[in-house]
Amino acid sequence: MSAAAQRPLVDGERVLLIDPKQRRYLLRLVAGHQFHTHAGILDHDAIIGQDEGTSVVGSTGRAFLVLRPTLADVVLKMPRGAQVIYPKDLGAILVAADIGPGQRVLEAGVGSGALSMTLLRAGASVVGYEIREDFALHARQNVEAMLGEDVDYRVEIRDVTEAIDERGLDRILLDMPEPWRVLPQAALALRPGGILLAYLPTINQTAELRRALDDAPFGLAETMELLRRTWHVEARSVRPDHRMVGHTGFLTTARRLVL
Repeated sequence: MSAAAQRPLVDGERVLLIDPKQRRYLLRLVAGHQFHTHAGILDHDAIIGQDEGTSVVGSTGRAFLVLRPTLADVVLKMPRGAQVIYPKDLGAILVAADIGPGQRVLEAGVGSGALSMTLLRAGASVVGYEIREDFALHARQNVEAMLGEDVDYRVEIRDVTEAIDERGLDRILLDMPEPWRVLPQAALALRPGGILLAYLPTINQTAELRRALDDAPFGLAETMELLRRTWHVEARSVRPDHRMVGHTGFLTTARRLVL
């Protein structure tokens, strides 16, 4: 267990509040401040110094469960400039791209930093290429808020379709509309056996990428999507939930080959 998980909640720390109706709120604790919601007002000072997992009562008598947020909580609740990759896909990306400690990863299209956080938490060294300065700023801020400043992460404002300076990369992850335009540069930047992964919202884009991969020095191409369905389990009432996270995107992977 980490030292952070053992100590009480402190001023400046991010916490997740869950009200009696299971609504979730992400906030940073600030001594002397209050959190206002229709379910009541809660003093930050009533949370600071408490253990994680404590229930704290607000002004209306309703109790809020207080926890340290998971990465999935932060991804879904954090400030964003672009649409984030959903947690169900982030986990699949880690496995499909075989991300591990010490790997050198290029991420193109950093969005709001959700994938960056996931890669860094897995121990990778990450450089991001992003053409929009506002997205790059959001990504840096979100990564630092979640993981601190002492992470192996940098973001450059540049177009990955024009050039990739790095060589011998272990992985290249693309979250952009036309990833096939990156294949010539990716072939030079990836080490033999390295993995390229692209995240795309439509099957038309995915088909275009697969056609381009057939003409590039890549092999073992594979495409998948994941659907997430939760279940309602209460006494004898056991059934699938009425809502589910269905299609979000297609994941395509391929290995860099020596031809």
